Amino acid sequence: MFTGIITGMGRIVAIHRLGSSSDHGLRLTIETPAGYLDDVGLGDSIALNGACMTATSLEPAQNQFTIDISAESLGKTCGLAELGIINLEKALRAHDRLGGHIVSGHVDGIGRITHFAQVGESWELRIRAPQTLAKYMAYKGSITVNGVSLTVNRVTDLAGNFDEPDNTPGCEISINLIPHTVQNTALGQLNQGSQVNLEIDLIARYVERMLQDSLTKQTIA
Repeated sequence: MFTGIITGMGRIVAIHRLGSSSDHGLRLTIETPAGYLDDVGLGDSIALNGACMTATSLEPAQNQFTIDISAESLGKTCGLAELGIINLEKALRAHDRLGGHIVSGHVDGIGRITHFAQVGESWELRIRAPQTLAKYMAYKGSITVNGVSLTVNRVTDLAGNFDEPDNTPGCEISINLIPHTVQNTALGQLNQGSQVNLEIDLIARYVERMLQDSLTKQTIA
C-alpha cells in the first residue's frame, strides 16, 4: 500500500532480458538517491512510476537495487522498459502519515499528455484517459499519475474521432502542479505526447461494485 507521495527520484540504469521471447519479462537495475536504501529490506515493495514492484537484490553501497518485471506488467504499464528517471515510493508503514490518498500500486490504464505548460507559478497538466477509466474521474477527486497523488481540477468527456490516430472516446482531465511537485518528481520530465501510468481512486472501485450489486438485485427482483 502507498500514498502517492514520492519519496525519491530514481533512474533505470540497466535493463536485462529474462528470456528470449516476448513472454519473458525484464530485470531492471535502479539507481537511487544516497541513503535511500538504508531502511529497505530484500523483498520489500517499492512503487516505480506507480507500479508496485519487489526488490529482488540490494546494493546499498552502490545505491542500487533490482526488480524483476513480468511481461504481463510490462504490457499494462509504460516507462518501465527504457532507461531514464522514474518516481520511487516505499511501501506505507502503519505509523506513517497518509499525505496523499490510498494507492495500491496497481496501474489501471495508460494516459497520454495532451498539454503541459506553466501558468503563473504553477503548471497545468492535461491528460487524456481511456474510456474504461473515464467514469472514475471526478472534479476534486484523486488520481495517481506515475505514482504521484494528484487532484483533478476539471474533467471533459470526449466522444473521440476515429479518423484521427489515438483519438478514441475517453476523457481529458486537468491537473494543477505546484513547483514543488514539478521539481521533486519525475513529472517535470513529461512532454506533450508522453504516456503515463494511471491508477484510479481505490474508493471509486468499491462504489462501482456496490452500485453494480444493487442494480443486479433490482433486476432479479
